[in-house]
Amino acid sequence: MSNQSVKVSTATFDSEVIKSNKPVLVDFWAPWCAPCRAIAPILDDLANEMGDSVKIAKLNTDENIDLAREYQVFSIPTLMIFHNGQVVDQFIGLQPKSVLKDKLTYYAGAAATA
Repeated sequence: MSNQSVKVSTATFDSEVIKSNKPVLVDFWAPWCAPCRAIAPILDDLANEMGDSVKIAKLNTDENIDLAREYQVFSIPTLMIFHNGQVVDQFIGLQPKSVLKDKLTYYAGAAATA
Protein backbone atom coordinates (compact mmCIF):
# COMPACT_ATOMS: atom_id res chain seq x y z
CA MET A 1 0.00 0.00 0.00
CA SER A 2 1.39 3.41 -0.91
CA ASN A 3 1.91 6.03 1.73
CA GLN A 4 3.02 9.64 1.67
CA SER A 5 5.08 11.65 4.06
CA VAL A 6 3.24 14.06 6.31
CA LYS A 7 4.26 17.62 7.07
CA VAL A 8 4.40 18.24 10.82
CA SER A 9 4.69 21.40 12.86
CA THR A 10 4.69 22.44 16.49
CA ALA A 11 0.89 22.27 16.41
CA THR A 12 0.71 18.71 15.04
CA PHE A 13 3.92 17.11 16.36
CA ASP A 14 2.32 15.58 19.45
CA SER A 15 -0.59 13.97 17.60
CA GLU A 16 1.36 12.89 14.49
CA VAL A 17 4.63 11.79 16.11
CA ILE A 18 4.54 11.39 19.88
CA LYS A 19 1.13 9.69 20.03
CA SER A 20 1.58 7.61 16.87
CA ASN A 21 0.92 3.88 17.25
CA LYS A 22 3.61 3.11 14.68
CA PRO A 23 7.26 4.13 14.29
CA VAL A 24 7.78 7.62 12.87
CA LEU A 25 10.87 8.83 11.05
CA VAL A 26 11.03 12.62 11.42
CA ASP A 27 13.11 14.51 8.88
CA PHE A 28 14.29 17.81 10.38
CA TRP A 29 15.05 19.85 7.25
CA ALA A 30 15.07 23.34 5.70
CA PRO A 31 14.39 24.48 2.12
CA TRP A 32 17.87 26.02 1.69
CA CYS A 33 19.66 22.77 2.68
CA ALA A 34 21.03 20.88 -0.35
CA PRO A 35 21.49 17.52 1.47
CA CYS A 36 17.91 17.88 2.76
CA ARG A 37 16.67 18.20 -0.81
CA ALA A 38 18.81 15.21 -1.82
CA ILE A 39 17.33 12.94 0.85
CA ALA A 40 13.70 13.95 0.15
CA PRO A 41 13.16 11.45 -2.73
CA ILE A 42 14.72 8.67 -0.63
CA LEU A 43 12.22 9.36 2.15
CA ASP A 44 9.36 9.50 -0.36
CA ASP A 45 10.44 6.08 -1.70
CA LEU A 46 10.56 4.69 1.84
CA ALA A 47 7.09 6.05 2.58
CA ASN A 48 5.76 4.24 -0.49
CA GLU A 49 7.68 1.00 0.12
CA MET A 50 6.96 0.72 3.84
CA GLY A 51 3.26 1.50 3.48
CA ASP A 52 1.23 1.79 6.64
CA SER A 53 3.80 0.07 8.88
CA VAL A 54 5.65 3.35 9.51
CA LYS A 55 5.11 7.07 9.13
CA ILE A 56 7.53 9.50 7.49
CA ALA A 57 7.18 13.05 8.80
CA LYS A 58 8.90 16.21 7.62
CA LEU A 59 9.52 19.14 9.96
CA ASN A 60 10.79 22.42 8.52
CA THR A 61 13.26 23.69 11.12
CA ASP A 62 13.03 27.28 9.85
CA GLU A 63 9.30 27.30 10.63
CA ASN A 64 9.54 25.24 13.85
CA ILE A 65 12.63 26.50 15.63
CA ASP A 66 11.25 25.54 19.05
CA LEU A 67 11.06 21.83 18.16
CA ALA A 68 14.50 21.89 16.56
CA ARG A 69 15.87 23.32 19.81
CA GLU A 70 13.90 20.89 21.99
CA TYR A 71 15.38 17.92 20.11
CA GLN A 72 18.84 19.55 19.92
CA VAL A 73 18.99 19.61 16.13
CA PHE A 74 22.22 21.44 15.29
CA SER A 75 22.82 20.06 11.78
CA ILE A 76 20.38 19.21 9.03
CA PRO A 77 19.19 16.94 7.77
CA THR A 78 18.72 15.23 11.09
CA LEU A 79 16.56 12.12 10.98
CA MET A 80 15.04 10.79 14.19
CA ILE A 81 13.03 7.63 14.60
CA PHE A 82 10.36 7.85 17.28
CA HIS A 83 8.79 4.71 18.73
CA ASN A 84 6.22 4.81 21.52
CA GLY A 85 6.76 8.56 21.81
CA GLN A 86 10.52 8.33 22.38
CA VAL A 87 13.53 8.94 20.14
CA VAL A 88 15.03 5.49 19.55
CA ASP A 89 17.48 6.27 16.76
CA GLN A 90 19.05 9.29 15.12
CA PHE A 91 21.04 10.02 11.95
CA ILE A 92 22.74 13.25 10.93
CA GLY A 93 23.37 14.00 7.26
CA LEU A 94 22.54 12.16 4.08
CA GLN A 95 21.96 8.44 4.73
CA PRO A 96 21.72 5.47 2.38
CA LYS A 97 18.19 4.25 1.81
CA SER A 98 19.17 0.72 2.90
CA VAL A 99 20.28 1.91 6.36
CA LEU A 100 17.05 3.81 6.95
CA LYS A 101 14.90 0.96 5.63
CA ASP A 102 16.64 -1.59 7.87
CA LYS A 103 16.08 0.55 10.96
CA LEU A 104 12.44 1.29 10.09
CA THR A 105 11.78 -2.39 9.37
CA TYR A 106 13.25 -3.28 12.77
CA TYR A 107 11.07 -0.79 14.66
CA ALA A 108 7.99 -1.65 12.60
CA GLY A 109 8.48 -5.28 13.61
CA ALA A 110 8.85 -4.27 17.25
CA ALA A 111 5.64 -2.24 17.01
CA ALA A 112 3.76 -5.16 15.46
CA THR A 113 4.71 -7.48 18.32
CA ALA A 114 4.10 -4.94 21.09
